[in-house]
Amino acid sequence: MKCVEVYKELYHQEPFDVAFCPYRISPLGAHIDHQYGKINGLAIDKGIHMAYHPKQNGVVELQSLNFPKRAQFFVNAVPEEKQGDWADHLRGAAKMLREKYRLKVGLSGIIEGSLPIGGLSSSASVIICFLSALCEVNGIHLKPMEMILTAKAAENQYVGVSCGKLDQSCEVLSKKNHLLYLDTKDDSYELIPTSEKMKPYKVAIFFSGLERSLKNSKYNLRQDECKAAAYALMGYAGMDYDTFANTRLRDVPYEVFEAYKDRLPELWRRRAEHYYSEFARAEKGAELWRKGDLEGYGQLVFESGKSSIYNYECGCDELKKLYEIMADTDGIYGGRFSGAGFKGCCMALIDPDKTEDIEAKVTAEYLKAFPALEGKYSFHLCESADGVEL
Repeated sequence: MKCVEVYKELYHQEPFDVAFCPYRISPLGAHIDHQYGKINGLAIDKGIHMAYHPKQNGVVELQSLNFPKRAQFFVNAVPEEKQGDWADHLRGAAKMLREKYRLKVGLSGIIEGSLPIGGLSSSASVIICFLSALCEVNGIHLKPMEMILTAKAAENQYVGVSCGKLDQSCEVLSKKNHLLYLDTKDDSYELIPTSEKMKPYKVAIFFSGLERSLKNSKYNLRQDECKAAAYALMGYAGMDYDTFANTRLRDVPYEVFEAYKDRLPELWRRRAEHYYSEFARAEKGAELWRKGDLEGYGQLVFESGKSSIYNYECGCDELKKLYEIMADTDGIYGGRFSGAGFKGCCMALIDPDKTEDIEAKVTAEYLKAFPALEGKYSFHLCESADGVEL
């Protein structure tokens, strides 16, 4: 790994250890975890590595192979406000961990991502990777849900991204050759084994060549639109409701939506339509996975992608084009945007025997549409993997 070599060159010693957190894909359950929906997820065998060594003076010193500028801060004196650079995710992680545990030992680390940034939850991956190392040097043992909530709090409360628990849960709870089926309302989950009846598959990642930041997208606005729809529906139906901040579409039965949806502004109605249809797809997808019906499952993934475009209205022109190409490519069972859909990448479940043909067709058609992205666009083949080791 390059992070190990760079660490040895920079610090003239072997790293104490190398932490790793996988990236994730979520074939179904897109954009509904923040509304307490249900999701399907898989960790993949690519992710964030960090070569590190403890520093007894409490200093955290970090460098990323993907970003310029080295970050430094004291583990017990994290700036109260974010600094506006890539290391805010890690400052936030240290701050949230320190609220519950005594931190004395810092670390020096070199961080390396094994895929381009955008759509695979790299922000959650780097937080969890860093947290696992910081816990290791301080003798702290987090339980899975504790890790998930600490990493989520770093993004919500420090970085300012109103993400749900999808990314963190997939990266912590996943198991190789299993589908994670999670209810984000009560955190109950099931790991559904891949059926012996299921056809072989691999995960293809089509990186658009465009990196993105959720801080500068309409990610938070979409959540407000979902909450506004829920708030209005509860008001129309005469339901008891809490504050706007504590309102979710999960609080509103589908029957109430059907009865009052025509009163909603069109944008709010479409956001809610995506939530309810995606919730149903996540439930149905779990059953199809259990049965080994990969074709049926893949069709749901394509439907999810379509709803993300037309009802949730995310995705740039490049990702929409990738989606259209995937939907018309033999050997792709199902595919959609990965992550928030504001730039980044698309993921697909594919027939491994047709990998070369799929890569050639998608690449040729995409670069014909966006020739300026040649050299930035890339294709990656992955497999399911275990979540992070705590």
